[in-house]
Amino acid sequence: QVQLVESGGGLVQTGGSLRLSCAASGSIIRLNTIAWYRQAPGKQREWVAHITSGSSTNYADSVKGRFTISRDNAKNTVDLQMNSLKPEDTAVYYCKMWNIWGRGTQVTVSS
Repeated sequence: QVQLVESGGGLVQTGGSLRLSCAASGSIIRLNTIAWYRQAPGKQREWVAHITSGSSTNYADSVKGRFTISRDNAKNTVDLQMNSLKPEDTAVYYCKMWNIWGRGTQVTVSS
């Protein structure tokens, strides 16, 4: 059974950066569309970005220009580089492939 594992979350000040990674066993992650979502306390889970198997990318307006999604084929990961972080980016970040979700990684941005 395929499992997704997120890593890289943490506590950062406003304006700081974090890099999240989504990993799966084997090379399956290279062949599929991978999406990042986030869920802030008391809010619904929302889509953040995705990358297709052909490496086309798309972003939510709220993160466009600040976040970059990319593949690291050597590591079999899909990464989310987050720059210029804001307190409103505070959330648990999840990656998704097909209908499979990871357990999430907490990102906290202090003001």
